[in-house]
Order: sequence, then structure tokens, then C-alpha cells
Amino acid sequence: MWSKSLRKVFPQTGGRACLSTSLPGEPCGPCVRTSVPGPKSKDLLHDLNQIQQAGSTSVFVNYDKSIGNYLVDVDGNTFLDTYMQISTIPLGYNHPELLKAFCNEHDLKCLINRPALGVFPGEDWPKRMSRICDMIAPCGMPHLNTMMCGACANENAFKHAFMAFRRKERGHDNFSKEEQESCIYNTPPGSPKLAIMSFLYGFHGRTLGTLSTTRSKFIQKIDIPAFDWPMANFPNYRYPLEENVECNKKEDEKCLARVEELFDSWCKKGMPVAGVIVEPIQSEGGDNHASPEFFKKLQVICKNNNAALIMDEVQTGGGPTGKFWCHEYFDLPCPPDIVTFSKKLQLGGYFYTGEMAVRQPFRTFNTWMGDPGKVILLEKVLEVIVRDDLLEHVRQTGEYVLKHLKDLETEFCPLFHSSRGRGTFIAFTAQTTEKRDEMIMLLKEKGVWCGSCGKSSIRLRASLLFQKKHANIFLDILRCVLQELKTC
Repeated sequence: MWSKSLRKVFPQTGGRACLSTSLPGEPCGPCVRTSVPGPKSKDLLHDLNQIQQAGSTSVFVNYDKSIGNYLVDVDGNTFLDTYMQISTIPLGYNHPELLKAFCNEHDLKCLINRPALGVFPGEDWPKRMSRICDMIAPCGMPHLNTMMCGACANENAFKHAFMAFRRKERGHDNFSKEEQESCIYNTPPGSPKLAIMSFLYGFHGRTLGTLSTTRSKFIQKIDIPAFDWPMANFPNYRYPLEENVECNKKEDEKCLARVEELFDSWCKKGMPVAGVIVEPIQSEGGDNHASPEFFKKLQVICKNNNAALIMDEVQTGGGPTGKFWCHEYFDLPCPPDIVTFSKKLQLGGYFYTGEMAVRQPFRTFNTWMGDPGKVILLEKVLEVIVRDDLLEHVRQTGEYVLKHLKDLETEFCPLFHSSRGRGTFIAFTAQTTEKRDEMIMLLKEKGVWCGSCGKSSIRLRASLLFQKKHANIFLDILRCVLQELKTC
């Protein structure tokens, strides 16, 4: 079935995945000619390091030659890319529909005359925003703010949550003279003591506010002052799920009880929780899943405490799980209060309910408020998703990959375990961190690019065009890697 959001505009096409999602000129498979990184990448890395700290750079890419599901680096190495720039590229490299996006002179001028959207939007901006809302807004969330990136979306979502919480406390939208004056000095009542709750191993961005809710790697947070905000435990499930139902149910209950305790204790210390931010699948922290029941009960706890439920769909939004929004799997009785997005949707932003709406101008504002050029690209991406029935395609391909990963688990136990995912948003866990890192290195040397997450997991973040033929290449190379590790 189509996602509820896309069905609002486009009729169902029969649940049939498009059989031809390959791009013309896409290679038949990977080809690695040098070490990785190769000599040209190393030379360029040396040059870049003279200007900035470039230690995170993997390889330099030839974006003219990269196509579809294949990334080509400057040394001529061709990789099957199952990571897609940390889940940001929805239709693979150089999709022909996106290459034509700015052939229209009007759209080209939208790109080069980048407006300050909060003050000087173009005349077609309301129409574009209305169309985006009609196509993809989560049910019951008619309002949209566009932003520059996922972290920026989450920062402003926090502000929305704080403002809504204070409006409920006041019972009106008028500010006292004391509030107006004290906020300039960062003191109450104008700057109230409020908190955002997040979860252990969650990732919500690297900007100053979001870092206080990011709980994954120390290198992202060390030396940075942080807000005194609460952290709950996210469910840590045992796999396979069907053999651990009761154990995982108890894990849900334990984590939810802790959430309730934190609401109570933070209120008693004079810093009420105004919002809870959570990923539908904790991505950077290890591709950790939780049940629909967990999210339903979490929503009830938030409502009982007048706190906003912020669903961070920066990685999961845009179709990689087989639904346009991953939280659609949870069948929540009512919408989340805020849903943030970026990555595959090209720009950042968030949808929100009417209750979250800000009444005064300039309260969630910056110069650009997003980028019309990215909106134009998003429109093209959505047209292709609908035309080629890509959500159904993702579900079918994901089922195929997971089935074969579980077969490999049995064959190569105990090298890896806990294969899990929705759609092609898939991960599995290696025996140790060292084995995981070695596995990723060997995959890269054989022409497959994938990502790490958590302590010892490998994650796939394929494009929406990833097919069974690509899956077979990945699975065959993974089998070779596992065989090497097994015989070591």
C-alpha cells in the first residue's frame, strides 16, 4: 500500500513495484583498481588538510562519473554504494529527472536569486508549500516550516515545543513586561527553566542545542557546554524478535516507566519537560528498533504531561523504510506533535499540528528558512517516487535482503547476528567492534560501500532504486568477506 501521505494526492497504482528502476549507463558491478583511498584521494586529502581538519574524509568522488547505485572516486574505483552519503541521496547519483530540474528558466532563477524566505518569498512559494504539504505531510499535520538541515529542523522544533508549553501554562499569548525584560538577561521568567527529554544512543544533530539531546559518540559532545536535560533508555531488544516477545515487552515497560519517572523528577526540580524527541529507528546509535506499542504508550505519557512528542525522521523520512514516514508503522491514535526531516527530502524542516503553531512573527525565523532550489529537487524526487511506485519497490527489496541476511547469519554464526530493518533501512551486528570494522574494510576493498553505527553494527542506507540485482551483488561480496573472516 502507498503511504497515507502520498495517497492523499496520487491514486494507488496497484501495489506493483516498477520493474525497471535502473539508470542508463549504470555499471554492472563494482570495480576496485587501487587501494582505498587511492593515490589521488590521498593527495587531495593532503591539500584539504592544509585548509581544514579533514580527517573524516573517506575518498574524493568523481560526481560526473557516479551514476545510479554506483559511486566512482577520483582514482577510478567504482563502488556499489549502499550508504548513499549517509542516507541523503534518494534516487541514486545523477538521476535524469534531477539533472533536468533547473532547465526551466523560472526554476533556475529561484535557485540563483536565493530569497530570504521569511521576508521576501517568491510569488509561487505558497503554491509550492501547499503542494508539498498535500503530497507528504503526515496525517493531521498541516503546517510546515522549511529549514536548512536536520539539526536546524530539530533546533527549531525544540523552540516550538517550549513556546507551546509556555502558552499552555499562561493560558494566553501575551507576554508580561517582566518576561520581556528578563529574557534579555537569560533569566526567568522570560527564559524559563524547561527541558527536552531524549534517549540514550539517540542522535539529533551537532548544533549547540541538539547536542544536549544527542547521546551517541563522545567526540560529538566533548568540551561543549550542555543543558541539564533528562535522558531515558531506549529499548534494547533481543533478536530474533519472534523468539523474544515477552522479554522485549518487559524491556518496553521498563523504559517507559523510566520516562514517567523522569517527567516527575524533572518537574520536582523546577525544570519541567516540554518535549520528548525520539527517532523511529535510532540510526547513528545502532539501528535500534522499538515496537509500535512502545511509541503509542510514549505518546500517551507525553500528552499526560502536556509535552510535545517530536518524531525525528531526518534519516527515516522519505521512503527508505518502505513507508514515506517510518512512524506510519506505529499506527498512533493521533499524530505526533512535530515531525522533523532532512536528508532524502533534500532540505530540512518540520511538520507540526495546529496546537504547535506559533502565533507571533519572527519567533522561528532565520534569513533563508530553507532553500527554494532544494524544494524544486524535492518536487522532482516525489514525482519519481510516485511514477515508479518506489515505496512498494523498497518494501520488496528490503524483504529480500533481510531474508538472505538471516540465512547468512545461520551459515556464519557467530560472525554476525540480529539482522533487522524496515524496507531497505537495514542493519546487522558483528560479533565484536573489531570484526565490524574489519568487515567494513574488506567490503570496501571488494567494492561495496556501507556504514557503521552503534558499537558494532553495519547499516545499509541504499537509494530507493536499489534492486534485487544490487542486493545480490552486495550479498555475494558479503559472503566472500564472511568466508575470509571465518577461515582467519
